[in-house]
Amino acid sequence: MKFENLVEIVRIKQEVREVEEPYTSLLPQQIRSSRDATSFIQALIGDEDREVFLVLCLSMKNHVIAVHRCHVGSLNASIVHPREVFKSAILNNAASILVAHNHPSGDCQYSPEDIDVSKRLEEAGNLLGIELLDSIIVSPSNSLSLKEKGVI
Repeated sequence: MKFENLVEIVRIKQEVREVEEPYTSLLPQQIRSSRDATSFIQALIGDEDREVFLVLCLSMKNHVIAVHRCHVGSLNASIVHPREVFKSAILNNAASILVAHNHPSGDCQYSPEDIDVSKRLEEAGNLLGIELLDSIIVSPSNSLSLKEKGVI
């Protein structure tokens, strides 16, 4: 078999949109702790009726350089894979990421699946050299940091 006419086709699409008002006023200049990002994350996805998984891409100085809506799931689940999470981080030259998702039920208690996903992302980030700073769960009125709970 000859591969003389082999053509490699690669398509990487990244859509860039400005964050709309009133969210820009909530965007923290620098993230020093999970609390710095919580109100911004709650405003974006806290009241969604389905699970939404966000990736905040951060610079070396923990400035937010991109916000990626990675996945929209169902009422009580969201399938998240490291390749989708880290795609935006790599394309934006992020030094670290902070991930977050909402619980439409309003209960921010983490599940075994939340722990598994966060640990997989932490391991993948270690391999790529992109640190996972935290994994946050939000509802309209509450939030929970897996880092602060000592889970990751």
